[in-house]
Amino acid sequence: MREPLINRDRVFEFLIEPPTREELVNTAGGVILYLEDITVSFDGFRALNGLTLYINTGELRCIIGPNGAGKTTLMDVITGKTRPDSGTAFFGQRVDLLRMSEPQIASVGIGRKFQKPTVFEQHTIHTNLELAMEADKRVWPTLFHKLTGAQRDRIDEVLDLIGLKDLARERAGALSHGQKQWLEIGILLMQNPLLLLVDEPVAGMTQQETEATAALLNRLAGDHSVVVVEHDMEFVRSIARQVTVLHEGAVLAEGAFDDIQNNDRVREVYLGS
Repeated sequence: MREPLINRDRVFEFLIEPPTREELVNTAGGVILYLEDITVSFDGFRALNGLTLYINTGELRCIIGPNGAGKTTLMDVITGKTRPDSGTAFFGQRVDLLRMSEPQIASVGIGRKFQKPTVFEQHTIHTNLELAMEADKRVWPTLFHKLTGAQRDRIDEVLDLIGLKDLARERAGALSHGQKQWLEIGILLMQNPLLLLVDEPVAGMTQQETEATAALLNRLAGDHSVVVVEHDMEFVRSIARQVTVLHEGAVLAEGAFDDIQNNDRVREVYLGS
């Protein structure tokens, strides 16, 4: 059995103050997310079965697998939506995710984008990003809040990154499906996450939007760790640096896309012959 990477004698509980960004990214071996022997059961069905997965700081990881392989449950465990029956889950070497609520997990730097985009359609793109910004959200400060120069610069930076700068004053509801996906990624970026979980980002997109999304995710990697769950193998090929294949709730294979594509077991259970 593989020796766990977390030295539990050096783990501090998340109590009052979250660790700083510098503390989180300064992790042993470059690993920012540790999942070890995670098991989740629903009415006797094991959605995750002793799953172990490590994500490195700044990497872009694709996760693939057949329906029912455990991909959504994996995301739910990382974000605190689902509690495992057993196993350990750490963000960096200090943050025990299994001791934290969903809001706490989001606050330490884990952001999740679901398959269906959720934006404030009656507001402009700029306002969507402004509302998502890290700030005091109490009623009184919100009513009288004025953006600082640094905040305006940050919104402009994100607008440029997601390719919507020229549409900043347009209503979000008028965007195409792909543009709404990019806006939702921008909304997550306003929270300055260290780890982005992205669920089927190109479902329903045009070819041009798919290519733009691939470019966006590649730009994000490095400054952020990015985990992409996707079924579109051509899209995975276009962005994959490391691919993890799930099957029956566990890791079946990991490696470069070509290695995964030529893996006999993966071809048998997922890709087909």
